[in-house]
Amino acid sequence: MHLKGNAGNHVAVKHYFCLLGLVATGHGEGYSSSHFVLDMAYAQAYSSVMNRLCKEQQTRVVGALLEGNSIRATVRMTGVAKNTVVKLLADLATACAAYHDRVVRGLRVRRLQCDEVWSFVGAKKKNVSPEKQQEGWGDVWTWTAIDADTKLCVSYLVGGRDAGWADDFMQDCASRIHGRVQITTDGHHVYLDAVEAAFRDGVDYAMLQKIYGAPSDDEQRRYTPARCIGCDMKVISGNPDPKHVSTSYVERQNLTMRMHMRRFTRLTNAFSKKVDNHRHAVALYFTFYNFVRVHQTLRVTPAMEAGIADHVWSLEELVALLAQKSVEAVRRIRAARKNPDRGA
Repeated sequence: MHLKGNAGNHVAVKHYFCLLGLVATGHGEGYSSSHFVLDMAYAQAYSSVMNRLCKEQQTRVVGALLEGNSIRATVRMTGVAKNTVVKLLADLATACAAYHDRVVRGLRVRRLQCDEVWSFVGAKKKNVSPEKQQEGWGDVWTWTAIDADTKLCVSYLVGGRDAGWADDFMQDCASRIHGRVQITTDGHHVYLDAVEAAFRDGVDYAMLQKIYGAPSDDEQRRYTPARCIGCDMKVISGNPDPKHVSTSYVERQNLTMRMHMRRFTRLTNAFSKKVDNHRHAVALYFTFYNFVRVHQTLRVTPAMEAGIADHVWSLEELVALLAQKSVEAVRRIRAARKNPDRGA
């Protein structure tokens, strides 16, 4: 494989491949070409290094995506190719999900509010063919759990809305919380068994069922929800404090989600076309929400309020998670080369 360019570029390339453990056959910093022996794993690492945008460009792209712009709008604003934007979203979202999974644990949560946000991929469920449904098209729900005190997103999950997804979601919430917690959910019946299975006796659980009035003739002709005329609170287990039985904070966070991710905006053609891209956008958003975005009431980020961060992250710090992901990937590759049996 030949790499052409000026001497400065070759020095940078040589530095990257020294970190990766590749073998260069050229000599000196002023050589005009280098020959690298690459196996398949190293070819992938090579591609990720050589095709990466500079950090300033990455920050501009990520900032545009997180402020409610679609993929194509981000392309027009930044001049970066569409495929490059999508790849950056996927890579950074993977790093964000790993960071959230590692850091957001051992939390002291007194009041947890849970809800699900509806959206769709490709088309609404009623318009999806069986073939497209196999590709992930149709209705998609984002499960969210918010600490009512710190406003931290404790857990999120993108998937369906049945009992299996509810079990996975509540098990993940339980794995991140230390101590007894009061939980409030909406009236979705799948929460009943899921909360009990995940928290056992260590929970004070109440369900808040909203009561909606019959829509008027005008409301039936508009894309608008029915008017809420009351709430019915049901104590499911433990002794929840009635003053704190609420889903207001998590529902307000749902609005923030729709404002920051174009694919959640109703009545547009910016909806997700692939379920993987939808999951990537959610993972990126929640790391931004927890660590970068300053909450107007708290005047700090939710992560700072929860004690898992000591400062407000910049977008550059968010993008820097990519470097951690690359280092971890290189370590895995080198470990696999040293132990080929274990790598297989």
